[in-house]
Amino acid sequence: MSATTAEIYVATDVEADGPIPGPHSLLSFGSVALRADKTVVAEFTANVLPLPGATGHPRTMAWWQQHPQALAAARVGAEAPEVVMPRYAAWVRELPGNPVFVGQPAAWDFLWIYWYLMRFVGDSPFGHSALDAKTYAAAVLKRPYRWCVKKNLPKAWFDPLPHTHVALDDAREQGALFCNMLAANGASGDPPKKDRATA
Repeated sequence: MSATTAEIYVATDVEADGPIPGPHSLLSFGSVALRADKTVVAEFTANVLPLPGATGHPRTMAWWQQHPQALAAARVGAEAPEVVMPRYAAWVRELPGNPVFVGQPAAWDFLWIYWYLMRFVGDSPFGHSALDAKTYAAAVLKRPYRWCVKKNLPKAWFDPLPHTHVALDDAREQGALFCNMLAANGASGDPPKKDRATA
């Protein structure tokens, strides 16, 4: 994709059984590809089998005990990562625009997706294009980063979508929230006209 192509925002939520990949495993993830105007282009979700030799972290598994329905949903039809990740990479590459990973926080979600892509595909269709929604909120609101937790964000930024700890549900919620941030900032998602003119 060239710099003259509009961006597609790939809002992604990850569910895992520990803090880092390798010793622990990705359980499930969901991605929603959106245009800046909040139009949903495509969705992807998959449940993933554990890595050989990996184990759940005790603190994370204690958290999952409080959310048994979400954990059960993350285990239905789980597939090997060497099957899931090439399929996901192909899905990202087929999106009609420049893909930008959006996480909330990106430091968590992109860590997992990037590690699994590099391990099971060998490269990342995102490159290093990962945008953190909380950082974007801090810039729009001109507030400190740590202040920009969900409870402090403008109510108008939130659509009536559930947050269930099921990956695709949470990706939908976070994608809509991010697009509402873009709208509040007057961002179109299109490349500057001067870039289009020089293509």
